[in-house]
Amino acid sequence: MREVREWTARAERIVRKRRDPVVVQTLRSATAATIAYVIALRLSPEPAPLTAPLTALLVVQVTLYATITNGFRRVNAVVTGVLVAIAFSLLVGLTWWSLALLLVASLAVGRLVRVEEYVPEVAISAMLVLGVTTVGDTAWARVVETLIGASVGLACNLLLAPPVWVEEAGESIEGLSRRLRQLMLRMGEEAAGGTPVDRAESQLHEARRLDHDIVEVDAALRQAEDSLRLNPRVQDSVLHRVVLRTGLDTLEICTVVLRVLARSLTDLAKEREPEPPFEAETGAALAQLLSEIADAVVSFAVLVTTHLSASAESAEERLAAELRTAAGTRDKLALLLREEAERDPRLWQLPGAILTEVNRILDELDTEHRTRRLFEELDRVSREQRARMPRLTRLRERLGVTEQMWRNRAGFDGRSR
Repeated sequence: MREVREWTARAERIVRKRRDPVVVQTLRSATAATIAYVIALRLSPEPAPLTAPLTALLVVQVTLYATITNGFRRVNAVVTGVLVAIAFSLLVGLTWWSLALLLVASLAVGRLVRVEEYVPEVAISAMLVLGVTTVGDTAWARVVETLIGASVGLACNLLLAPPVWVEEAGESIEGLSRRLRQLMLRMGEEAAGGTPVDRAESQLHEARRLDHDIVEVDAALRQAEDSLRLNPRVQDSVLHRVVLRTGLDTLEICTVVLRVLARSLTDLAKEREPEPPFEAETGAALAQLLSEIADAVVSFAVLVTTHLSASAESAEERLAAELRTAAGTRDKLALLLREEAERDPRLWQLPGAILTEVNRILDELDTEHRTRRLFEELDRVSREQRARMPRLTRLRERLGVTEQMWRNRAGFDGRSR
């Protein structure tokens, strides 16, 4: 049994390594560059057509969408630079002042043709072409090599289908929810035991550090969104992107509210020092409520990242049950906080703020609220698509493809996810 477990663990590591972005990028780029060089040797008049593998190396990305967009911009940048160089070679040739003018003109034209990060490539292509004697042959050879490199890079991603990074984005979202849960549990334990000011401030700093986790999860989600675009292996990619993005938005709001809650608890601990911030019964109720909300946050993340409808329904039922339980505990806590505010009226705003922040988290996690948010986001994305592609929209309308039919095909009925 031990050997079986070791082999299983080794196989899992190999599979995980195979999907690692660094490994995928290295193998894909090296393959594309080599193939582009071999093809360019046969088609380009240059003895060492290194522009083709260089283009393939820069064009190939982890996702198909990024490959297509980068390939178009790079080809555009190289062709623009070559045309600028040809114009300068016919007019002035290569001198120190013409080189300066060439650089200024190339960078300016690069901004005009909107090649984004490839603006320096316009100037590089222009300098390389202007610096040789046979301008015409070299210019066309460079254009041909660039087209070869871009085509090979795109073909590699079409033939070697890039991975879909939804699973990795889902793991990042679930990881964020677990970090939120751990912080909520610690805040509840401290509230039940009488939070010292230094511990309350430590929890506040930890809540602020969650912003960095949000940035990392957002980067993983952007990669997943790119991997879904134009990917033939994925159907209804818009729905997948909207589900994950709105889920992260909800967790981000919960993170912000939790930071405000930590601030309120810190202020209350300072005001009532050296006494505990809450009575024993109130602190215990707050700890129980934060524990129930923490479980609901994790269930929400599981719901967002679940793809099978049956599992999604189970996750939704679990989340709804946890929210109902938390709502009951919230009502109990509200009565206890009101009693404490009546006993100490000068600090009534802090218990009120704590209750408001707890209510905000519960509202964000509510399944009906999420359903409305999903429909609003789907409608917004649909409007943007119609505005960007009016002809395609009119064609879909003529064929009778309505938004509701699209949603039905996607299996989205307003209840799941």
